[in-house]
Amino acid sequence: MDSGQGDGNLRDDQVLAEPLGSLLIVDDDAPFRTRLARAMEKRGFEVATVESVSEGLEAATANPPAYAVVDLKLLDGSGLDIVSAIRDARPDSRIIVLTGYGNIATAVAAVKAGAVDYLPKPSDADAVAAALLATGEPLPPPPENPMSADRVRWEHIQRVFEQCGRNVSETARRLKMHRRTLQRILNKHAPRQ
Repeated sequence: MDSGQGDGNLRDDQVLAEPLGSLLIVDDDAPFRTRLARAMEKRGFEVATVESVSEGLEAATANPPAYAVVDLKLLDGSGLDIVSAIRDARPDSRIIVLTGYGNIATAVAAVKAGAVDYLPKPSDADAVAAALLATGEPLPPPPENPMSADRVRWEHIQRVFEQCGRNVSETARRLKMHRRTLQRILNKHAPRQ
């Protein structure tokens, strides 16, 4: 959910009649975390929010949630540590992982850690709620506004660049592309969604 998006199609006066259960949101992006928490409360969740791995681990063990939305990359570490802690404390918990770095390797790692789904950022509250509440379907419905192929490529290149310690030569070697080509890509702004 980015600053230009609302919280789905839910109006302020619409609220679910019965609570759905506890939801822990772990994200270090304060505006996103606040908007998502408000939107999920309107959908009937009892929401708690934290912004770090340490706070997430504490919340996961002190009061294991029925549902969780965890950002993959937090300032003090990986959200996958929180996913594992929630899964250990409450095996029936439904956990989804959100990240701005969407790729197959991190999706596999999230599922192995115990997540039931993996959504790229920005995701709106409708997509988050659908992923949390999905039952029995092997795949969620396709997103309304998926990332463009150019954006997916750009995100992948940025992720590998970060994993290589922002070393252009090493990143180019791993991506099997010419160093100058990579530099041109890195100097451009991200493609639009």
